[in-house]
Amino acid sequence: MSPSASPMTSEVGHYENFPVASWLCPAAIRPAVVAIYHFARTADDLADEGQASASERLDQLLAYRAALAQCLSGQPHEAARWPQVFGPLARAIEHHRLPGALLHDLLSAFEQDVRHTASGHVYADTAELLAYCRLSANPVGRLLLHLYGIHDDASLRQSDAVCSALQLINFWQDISVDHARGRHYLPADALQRQGLRLEDFSAGAAPEVQARCQKVVCRLCEEARTLMLDGAPLARRIPGRAGWELRLVVQGGMRILDKMAAIDHRSWLQRPSVGKADLPLMLWRALTGANLSLRRPAD
Repeated sequence: MSPSASPMTSEVGHYENFPVASWLCPAAIRPAVVAIYHFARTADDLADEGQASASERLDQLLAYRAALAQCLSGQPHEAARWPQVFGPLARAIEHHRLPGALLHDLLSAFEQDVRHTASGHVYADTAELLAYCRLSANPVGRLLLHLYGIHDDASLRQSDAVCSALQLINFWQDISVDHARGRHYLPADALQRQGLRLEDFSAGAAPEVQARCQKVVCRLCEEARTLMLDGAPLARRIPGRAGWELRLVVQGGMRILDKMAAIDHRSWLQRPSVGKADLPLMLWRALTGANLSLRRPAD
């Protein structure tokens, strides 16, 4: 998996779907946030790093899932293969009663990535991508809401929208990176509408082909923007630091979308990213909510 659209990962690393553990995170929940992050980061590495075969990666993830099950059952974790992960996670589970199903969902997403990469799977449509997001991204938001004591259905739905949008934005930001790794998230139906193949997303494609590629990425980005806007109101309902954290996460995703639009959605040729220079604008937008409409704001 590739780096996040969120700007808020710097204190604990780069796991793409983990937008917190920044200075805004309250001290009372920070150890649990970091424990969940390291659980996900290590699983991501098992699925993605090194030279292991797909079957070896799946075997490692199966062992990791067994260690999680042991941790959730309250059994001793010192003998686990990954004590640096499951020691802190066991304390977080005990202290905060973390929902184990959400942690298992994250592992299912990593396993799916391994299988799909090995088979060259191409997602059929946005619905299939969103089903993947329900495993890979949405559990992170729900775990964080759980730590903040927020459990109502409306908040969970809006959190899912924000997390899925961030995952989709990450896909369209990282087309070239993912293709180089054999991971293909561009949905088949979007390609078929423009008469394209995955191979057309390359620097050597003819100008008329690149124009059709732009149309595909533009439409996918607008779908992600709409989804983000569906979930964005959650940030203004959550009080205190959690609300400000989420506002900045939303603005990080929106800023990536703006930057992709600025390069005519040619993100398979040039990877856009958010940096420190973007922070003043993001802070202003987080304060005012000025860009949270269906109209893309001017840069």
